[in-house]
Amino acid sequence: MPTVRLASGEESSESRFTERQIYALLPVYEYAAEHYRQEQREVAVRRILWEEASEELSGEHSPVQEDDQIREESILRGDSPEEEEEQKPAGEEPIQETILPVTPEKSFLPHERQLQIDPGTITEYDTLLKQFYTVDSTTKAEESLINAQKFLEKDMTIERNVAGPQILIYHTHSQEAFADSNPEDSSTTIVGAGERLKKVLEETYGFQVLHHTQCYDLPDRNKAYSNAKGSIEQLLADNPSIQVVIDLHRDSMPEEKHQVIEIDGRPTAKFMFFNGLSYNRKTGPITYLKNENLESNLAFSFQMQKAANEYYPGVTRKIYLKSYRYNMHLMDKYLLIELGAQNNTVEEIMNACDVLGHLLYLVLTGEA
Repeated sequence: MPTVRLASGEESSESRFTERQIYALLPVYEYAAEHYRQEQREVAVRRILWEEASEELSGEHSPVQEDDQIREESILRGDSPEEEEEQKPAGEEPIQETILPVTPEKSFLPHERQLQIDPGTITEYDTLLKQFYTVDSTTKAEESLINAQKFLEKDMTIERNVAGPQILIYHTHSQEAFADSNPEDSSTTIVGAGERLKKVLEETYGFQVLHHTQCYDLPDRNKAYSNAKGSIEQLLADNPSIQVVIDLHRDSMPEEKHQVIEIDGRPTAKFMFFNGLSYNRKTGPITYLKNENLESNLAFSFQMQKAANEYYPGVTRKIYLKSYRYNMHLMDKYLLIELGAQNNTVEEIMNACDVLGHLLYLVLTGEA
């Protein structure tokens, strides 16, 4: 990879000539000079060159094209309407102590905004749907529901001066693991990622977080959502200070689709926001899965996706829309997140938690 440092400081005829030579040989440097601040350009160049090299070696398409191709091959496999049937109360399990993996040598530095998305460019329904969403074949996203202006007008900030936890993190599918997870160590699974995210939100951004680690997907994964529903309702009743619920998952991908991006020299798993629409393409609204918080749920994921595109371009896949409800009716500010996939490493997942924590801070404080 080229190691030329972009020119800075006072301009001279020699420096301008050198810059023109660099731009002629390596147009990526001219692109970085036009689109990024001085202190961010070298990082941007490394990221762009790394992505181009990865695509050339693998023969893969761009991340957006990949999302279109694999949308039928992933996302909460095995879900069915039966998951929402009346649940049997599950006994509370003690919160597990987790030991996090060693902190990577390269520390995370929150990015400043890399680009600005003009809301005026995404007012058209077709444009908005194409740029921000992948719609599962089982459902339909009505034009009246997908509205960027309405989503951006929603206030997603939370009250931080409260006694008790403000954010709840839990896992409907707590058994999900990664490429190098230790089956005997939950800190290397999605539960460990939840603990990492809790640590980032508390220690870096000052939120109060409750991490709920009870298992709901054993012995029957297909009953996980209905198993979790009663317990989460009780947690919210016992902790009225909670204003945000995050159901943290790990996706399933074809093994050859390794969804990773380099951010400041750190391999970082891509992630995806997910919404259930309670709508079946063939039969219409699923009335027994009513969600009065649907518009707010959609606004939350949209604001998170917009912030991700502006601060960390390429770190997220498009928001995935599917037909059922997935307990998202329990809170207006509710996120279901697919954090990486089974072929991501634990290191890639833990690095993604740093990015995710920063995005949550930006949206929940109104800084985005």
